[in-house]
Amino acid sequence: MAENTYTTAVGRRKTATARVKVTPAAKSSVTVNGKPANEYFNTKERDSISKDALLVEEVTGTYEVVARVSGGGISAQAEAVRHAISRALTKADMGLRAPLKAAGFLKRDPRAVERKKPGLRKARKRPQWSKR
Repeated sequence: MAENTYTTAVGRRKTATARVKVTPAAKSSVTVNGKPANEYFNTKERDSISKDALLVEEVTGTYEVVARVSGGGISAQAEAVRHAISRALTKADMGLRAPLKAAGFLKRDPRAVERKKPGLRKARKRPQWSKR
């Protein structure tokens, strides 16, 4: 692999989509929509969720991650970034597939909002029933 080669991948969660470029670098850094990840994801929890894939024990070396995220909420975006980083690392090194899969980072979380049905107020909420 040449020094400036990178690996791309897409990660999704609910309606959030993350496009990621992972490049081997001297020190690890995660940039999301032009900001450092800890600045973009205001809380430590969401920041750590987005970097979880890089912290798996078997991941050796340091990577520069540049992510473009759109759609969904901030928490779903953090999980989409984690999904995309995991996919990119797997493309770059197939040996990382087993530990990332065991951690559950390669599975796309299928849960999403249920659609609204006609005659109902929300997906399942009915209008109040009155006898008289």
